[in-house]
Formats: sequence, C-alpha cells, structure tokens
Amino acid sequence: NMGDDPLTFFKKAISIGLLIFSVVIVSALIFDKQTSLSQDVHPALAFIAMWGALFWLSMVEGSQASLVGLPPVDRELFKESHPIAYKICERGHRGDNLDRYLMGRQFMVLALVFVINMSGAPVEDADVLSLPTPLANMFLKSGLAMILFTCMIGQLNTRVNASHCMLDYLNDHFATFTVWVAMGIEASGLLHASYVFQLIVAKLAGKEIESNEPPRSGVQNALFWGRVLFSSAFLVFAFVVTLVALFDGKTTMWDGVPAAVSVICFFVLMSVVGMLEGMQIAFFAVAKITEEERNSNPWARWTCELLFDNGGRGM
Repeated sequence: NMGDDPLTFFKKAISIGLLIFSVVIVSALIFDKQTSLSQDVHPALAFIAMWGALFWLSMVEGSQASLVGLPPVDRELFKESHPIAYKICERGHRGDNLDRYLMGRQFMVLALVFVINMSGAPVEDADVLSLPTPLANMFLKSGLAMILFTCMIGQLNTRVNASHCMLDYLNDHFATFTVWVAMGIEASGLLHASYVFQLIVAKLAGKEIESNEPPRSGVQNALFWGRVLFSSAFLVFAFVVTLVALFDGKTTMWDGVPAAVSVICFFVLMSVVGMLEGMQIAFFAVAKITEEERNSNPWARWTCELLFDNGGRGM
C-alpha cells in the first residue's frame, strides 16, 4: 500500500523478508534431508506433504472465521450470490453444529501443524546454507523459521482475509469438505471429554449452557456419555504419557531445565493457548453484532473498542 507511513512500510518489508528467508531455509532443510520426514521418505514427498498440510490449514483457519462470524447474518441474503456458503451455513448453524465443528476443527489444526512440523522442522544439529552460528540458533534451533512460515502462510493471512470476506471464503467445495471432516472428527467421540470441562466451567461460573437442540433422548444420552468415557480414557492416557515424558526429560525442552519447571511451563502454556483460542472465537463472533450488544459489559466494550478501532485493524 503506497499510502502507508514509513514505519508501517518498514514493518511490512521486514516481515516479508523474514517470511521469504524462512521459506528458503525450510525448503533447503527438506531437500538436504535434514527434517524428520525427509529422512524417511523422498524429499519431494515431504515437500508436497508440508505444502498440502499448509494449504489445508489455511482453509481450516479461514472457514472458522467465516462460520463463527456469519450466524447473525440472514442466510437468505446470500442464498443466490453464494450458494455453497449458504449450504455450509445452513448445515453448520443448525442446532449445536457450530460447536461440533469448532471442536473437530481444533483437532485438525493440531494434526496439520504436526504434519507441517514433521515435514519441515530441522532435526537436531541441522546445518543448512552455511548459516552463521547465531543465525542458525535463531532460526533453526529456536524453531523461529517454522513458526514464521506456518503462522504467516497457513494461519494469520487467512484469518484476516476471512474476517473481511467471510462469504467468499466459504463459497467453495474445499470449504464444504473441510467442515464435514471437522464435524466427522467430533462425531467420532475422540474429543468428547471437552464437554465435561465445558459443564464444569459453566457450573463454576454459575452459567447455564444454552443448547439450540431439544433434550437428548435416552439412546442419545447413552451414546453421548459412552463417547465421553471413551474420550476421557484417551485423555487420561495422554496426560500420563506426557507427564512421565516431562519428568523423565524425554521431551524437546531445553537441556538443563528442571522437570518441575517443564511441567509448570506445560500447564501455563496450555492455559494461555486455551485462553487465546477462546478469545479468538469470541472476537469473530462479535464482529457482526451491533455496537449496543457489544457494550452490554464494560470489559467487553473496552475490548471491542481496541479490536474495531481504526477500521478494525485491531482485529
């Protein structure tokens, strides 16, 4: 944008330069067979897997912004202009399907980031492009190159674009496929333990969980709680494995960090991520409601003023 002030132009130039540098580094790592996946398969396959997962991640992130932001909009207004988006919203906003989609979508994000990391993250003591040691430590050992690469291409740009072009982002069959996969993951029951935490948090907050569906029948209740038990068993197992690995020093935590500190960091970071994810959903949800509704709570009003000031750039 030629109308940018010098500082904004400088920040954009630096960001683009870092992104290009990160893409070059990651690509070089793959073709030098210095990533986990490229050591086991042909580098071209690892390269394709990384970009495929990155492309799908961008759709997962963009479709979330669109589906969360569109419920207040009358679907009949875009039935003719955006027919695919209309069908997705008709299904995704029916009953509690939006909650189901968001749960499956979160699993997809983590799975896709895992594939991207396996494909492009450097192995231990990786050395590429003869980078000076300080630069190699900054971009390779710290994981900065992968963070910039994944965030800027697969997540941030798609969220920003989708927040402004919600209908356009959903109006294709790839979005339809993505939404159905997310809802299928939720239906599997693998993540149903999350509903237990939802009930506990709501109880502690003194809030009632409002459902858009009629009460479950006896059979539906049996299926629901059966999946909750199945999911809880997996969750407990995952927690035990993770904590044992942390206490045994068998994680990627830096050498010399005490096991107790690693465990504390694990729970603190997990809490921060949970808060950020919840805030993200809330921000997209309030984007399409009236200013009067946003101002119903002082803290909500102050937060929204920060978000939507200056043409919504805070968002």
